[in-house]
Amino acid sequence: MIDQRLQALLMANKQKFMIPASLVATVNQSNSLDHAFLLLTKNRYAKIIVVDNKNHYCGQISLAMITEKMLGTATVNTDCLSQLVVGDVMQTDAPVVTDPEDIETNLHLLIDQSFLPVIDHDRNFIGIVTRRELLKAVNYMVHNF
Repeated sequence: MIDQRLQALLMANKQKFMIPASLVATVNQSNSLDHAFLLLTKNRYAKIIVVDNKNHYCGQISLAMITEKMLGTATVNTDCLSQLVVGDVMQTDAPVVTDPEDIETNLHLLIDQSFLPVIDHDRNFIGIVTRRELLKAVNYMVHNF
């Protein structure tokens, strides 16, 4: 449990913890892998959120997941990118949260993740909590305690 005084300092900028979905790059589960590959590469993202047509959170896809599909035993085959869709490759078991202000849970999960998708109880994608924003709060706390 986080000490109440530290918790108060961490929560000083809680409105910045979550980046709203409207500002987050996403890809649809029915998009082709070549579309996802271009989106990830052009924006220099390692991983992005996957949603369905109703903006429900479905999973995440990374460059590594896509390139794994391209690798043969001796060559790189890009033909599969137009034949497969994001839903064929995406990760569906990554952790998600429903409370962007649950610092203790988010700190624990962000050790191994660069961001956490925030969803509501109907699995609507509402934003992300990033390791960067939470580290800013920790930085503020250690300098103001």
